[in-house]
Amino acid sequence: MTRKRFAGAAAIAAGLAFTLASAESSGAFAQEGETVAQPQAELTDETMPVFVSEEVVQPLPEETDETARTEFSDEERPASLRELVAETRAPEALSAEMECLAGAVYFESRGEPLAGQLAVAQVVINRADSRVFPSSYCGVVTQRAQFSFVKNGRIPRARRNSAAWERARKIARIAHEGLWESKAADSLYFHARYVKPRWSRTKQARATINTHIFYR
Repeated sequence: MTRKRFAGAAAIAAGLAFTLASAESSGAFAQEGETVAQPQAELTDETMPVFVSEEVVQPLPEETDETARTEFSDEERPASLRELVAETRAPEALSAEMECLAGAVYFESRGEPLAGQLAVAQVVINRADSRVFPSSYCGVVTQRAQFSFVKNGRIPRARRNSAAWERARKIARIAHEGLWESKAADSLYFHARYVKPRWSRTKQARATINTHIFYR
């Protein structure tokens, strides 16, 4: 009788342990849904790695107006910046970073020749690549007391249906993709010719393009 009771109790205990183990196992990878605010300039979402035993072929992302890079063969390469601008497609949708770069071109130099507009874009890119200034286009453009068109850390809205905005988008793309060498070279600073700031005395002039002087 005792042996039967012991066997029955052992069976019940074993069944209970199996049930608990199954419940724990079924919830091991369960995660509660959370809504996480992502920064505006975030391009990808973090995901947990998944390990599989078979080879996985990852599909390439579809090209967009912004991700599709402009490429020319030696025979097709434009002979001038004007030709390149004419042949470059202006991105319809811009990321936050490219919006800031195009905004700098538009508000700071839309009245300048194409070389002058490209030079302004090059300065923004050079600053983002340096260790002295913020590491993003938006950070460079909205940095305090750097660009006079920026108000309270915000870039005004350009006239979206204007030829100047379309040209600014093209110049931003050309500069970002390095499709044309700018006369500004490695410049980090520039100012209008009708002013002479004190800091210019300690910098090396790289180029003068129409009404702007560019410095390193």
